[in-house]
Amino acid sequence: MNVETTDQFKDAVEIETGSTPSHSVIWLHGLGADGNDFVPIVQQLALPDFGIRFIFPHAPMMPVTINGGFVMRAWYDILSADISPGSGQERKLEDESGMRNSENVIRQFIDREVARGIPASRIVLAGFSQGGAMALQTGLRYGHKIAGLMALSAYLPLKSKLSSERDPANQDTPIFMGHGSIDNVVPVSLASASQAHLAELGYEVEWHAYPMMHEVCHEELVDIGNWMAKVLR
Repeated sequence: MNVETTDQFKDAVEIETGSTPSHSVIWLHGLGADGNDFVPIVQQLALPDFGIRFIFPHAPMMPVTINGGFVMRAWYDILSADISPGSGQERKLEDESGMRNSENVIRQFIDREVARGIPASRIVLAGFSQGGAMALQTGLRYGHKIAGLMALSAYLPLKSKLSSERDPANQDTPIFMGHGSIDNVVPVSLASASQAHLAELGYEVEWHAYPMMHEVCHEELVDIGNWMAKVLR
């Protein structure tokens, strides 16, 4: 697969809520969007008055199979819409190489924040849809304790490999999962099955369902703000 190569660090959108950030939030967008997608929510989260650096990376440009090979920003290819639990095909239809490549890039963003003086334990890795899937994929395998993982309208990728690949450093890391009960893109059944699997592996998952489609609503933003304030405190 040919993927656009860019300076990921230089291109990422950054917003700092204080002159000397002591915490970081790395927020990954969904398929076809870019790093600007969730910038407006920073002011809506009503977080405590301490310095937070929000980083919104751009996924690379790549052809997406489910969209007829159209080139767009994506963290990995989507090979089929049939990823519902019980289909028996979800593992075969995942773009594992694309996920692994993006996992490596996202790890570099975390490592870069540590190099800039933010301990991993003060970093939240968050994402929406594809970005939420990559937050779980990366964070659960990361070798140092981070503050929290947030997956919105997302699911757990490479589910069958997590038990052997997960890192104990983030066994107790708080996880927030929020999903629309009428999501027409990522079925809520897939998200709830992901949550159940994480719980079986002993992870602490705060689960929320909202009467919405594949989106974010005001009630969810309130819950996100409360959870983020708690894990960053």
